[in-house]
Amino acid sequence: MFARFASLALAATALAACQQATDAPTEEVAAAPALSIERAFASPSLTGPSPRALTFAPDGSRVTFLRAKEEDQNVLDLWAMDVDGGEPYLLVDSRVLAPEEGELSEAERQLRERARISASGIVRYQWDQQGEAILVPIDGDVFRVDVESGEARRIMETEAFETDARISPRGNYVSFIRDQNLFITDLDTGEERALTTTGGGLISWGMAEFIAQEELSRGTGYWWSPDERFIAVARVDESPVDNIQRLEIDADGTARVVDQRYPRAGTNNARVELYILNLDTGSRRQVDLAASDDIYLARVNWASDSTTAYAQVLNRPQDVLTVRAIDPLRGSGSDWMVESTDVWINIADDFTPLEDGSIVLTSEDTPGGFRHIQHRASDGSLISDVTSGAWLVNEIDAVDEETGLVYFTGWMDSPLERHLFVVPLDGSAAPTQLTQGEGRWSGTFNAGASAFIGTYSDPSTPPQTGLYGSDGERLRWIEENALVEGHPYFEFAADHIAPQYGTLTAADGTELHYMMYLPADFDPSQQYPAVQYVYGGPTAQVVHRGWHNLRAQLFAQRGYVYFAIDNRGSTNRGRDFEGFLNLRMGQAEVEDQLVGLDHLKSLDFIDPDRIGLWGWSYGGYMTIMTTLQAPGAYAAGVAGAPVTDWALYDTGYTERYMDTPQDNPEGYEQGSAFAHVGNYETPLFLIHGMADDNVIFANSVRLYNELQVARADFEMMTYPGQRHGVRGEDRQVHMWTDIFDFFERRLADEN
Repeated sequence: MFARFASLALAATALAACQQATDAPTEEVAAAPALSIERAFASPSLTGPSPRALTFAPDGSRVTFLRAKEEDQNVLDLWAMDVDGGEPYLLVDSRVLAPEEGELSEAERQLRERARISASGIVRYQWDQQGEAILVPIDGDVFRVDVESGEARRIMETEAFETDARISPRGNYVSFIRDQNLFITDLDTGEERALTTTGGGLISWGMAEFIAQEELSRGTGYWWSPDERFIAVARVDESPVDNIQRLEIDADGTARVVDQRYPRAGTNNARVELYILNLDTGSRRQVDLAASDDIYLARVNWASDSTTAYAQVLNRPQDVLTVRAIDPLRGSGSDWMVESTDVWINIADDFTPLEDGSIVLTSEDTPGGFRHIQHRASDGSLISDVTSGAWLVNEIDAVDEETGLVYFTGWMDSPLERHLFVVPLDGSAAPTQLTQGEGRWSGTFNAGASAFIGTYSDPSTPPQTGLYGSDGERLRWIEENALVEGHPYFEFAADHIAPQYGTLTAADGTELHYMMYLPADFDPSQQYPAVQYVYGGPTAQVVHRGWHNLRAQLFAQRGYVYFAIDNRGSTNRGRDFEGFLNLRMGQAEVEDQLVGLDHLKSLDFIDPDRIGLWGWSYGGYMTIMTTLQAPGAYAAGVAGAPVTDWALYDTGYTERYMDTPQDNPEGYEQGSAFAHVGNYETPLFLIHGMADDNVIFANSVRLYNELQVARADFEMMTYPGQRHGVRGEDRQVHMWTDIFDFFERRLADEN
């Protein structure tokens, strides 16, 4: 959850793209805000035609990406652009392949929920390594699209819903999951073969279990070797996991009891085993992962010559990461690298095998816990620390083995700005910054690391995507997305408000970053209501210099000061900064949010009696915990999809930061809303989806009951059929109308 609570809370699905509001809460608020609630959620998206899932063709001749239909921002098509010139063009129209998409299978719904995919149409695609075709899964089946002719061939057409379809590394097969088993189809002969047959019920092959998907960002359960000789495949047995019966009330009013294998903190996890399938011999060998079977299989990678598979294994407390080097012919393995910490391990995707057998990866096993790049030999020994210092690497983007250069994104001069850098692989020189501006960059390199697709944004510039040389010089635009006439946001751009940035100091002297939006037509002689946005959990950063979704604009245009502060425990400041949460969630974060509140109350232009707090997911939890531990400090709070008791949340996330309820009873007790509910004073508006399979609805139901028994003044809204995010234009309009109405009433000027 919360590992992606960031994608949750910032995007929170319910908050993706842009949020909105209603009329002014007080007399000083502008009577006619430029941005209406209806337009904020209408198509096309006000962010503009921002491409996603950008990648190069294997030969580097084209760039492909997903783009929303202009008439419906929730439906994606596949587009392309020739690197040598010309305008982007539609490559595959999703409505041609699937004129009317059918209902998703439960497995696909869960995959999309875990990946925070709310769109439909073409949501995934993959090039074959020959650059001849693109694999497009849609509507439960799989199409192979010939790039030159545009002809789409349906590979299978079955009643079953195929998931996790991929082209094999050399383009000879398509692999996929059907009915909890792993299949392959020979693209030359069309022959289909089941590689496993015992999946079904509580057993699955090649699929990622709930914890892997939600908390380890692992969405697959099988991995091809580069030579197509082997497939490493996970076998998952969910029988040890408690069956949680949830009542789901759908949008049509029907109700059903859902049996969900949901491992709550301190209870049994699924058993995960790893096998190596040999496609030449048909043999299957189990891999020796660890002495205990109470582990997490975090990642699997292959050496470039396919002679070794590397399995990254976390122990149950997630404070020891062991990388096992596996002989695929025998299934035997040895410890290649072991990393331990006194807090927790954050898993990354930076394990990059090179042709000479060495590995480039990132690690937080550094002073301050800052993630940096290492180069290790084939036996796991350290060759060089490629980067170091009191700043951190975001991810490795490319390694050019010929020139001995590593390209990466990271935060060097400021944790608020992300740039692309290049550094020698031997660590002999400091990194060189390739990108400009005072915002956020991301990059995707071509196979030879001679060019990259770069996307940039800042608080006043929606995402712009271009093609760049490896020296950082822009070669051409892919999507300039300029705020000129014709851009969806153009008519609102004149009213756009940029945030102010600053720092405050935590009780222990730690520097905390904040941002603040002042109201439209700001007059320092007046007093305004304020709304403080909180996320507060690990792996998330709220305050940065990238493009923010438009809810801040909606608040500011309606006369609110909009404020956010990143407390200790937030990301991109190093693991030691995150580690303030260790074993005591709901404590240090609350202290720091109250530092932000004190700052707001010290400002002459803010009415100290009219400050609200709101957040979603971990931010919903923080809204409840902060208002309960500082009763009356805020005038109102909105909590969406909140955890209320960590004992109700899953093992993978909760135990990483809190250990188990059995071993940390005090931390769980103090981190629960129910330990503080007697302090209830600040009126809350509680929101939850009634089919939430992440932060299960029971979290809010228990709080409803406690507040009702206490005869407390609170409001609530539930959304039938909605999971951890509230989706759909109509529901979002409804939800945000209610949120703004709540703040209007609760933060009204009574003078």
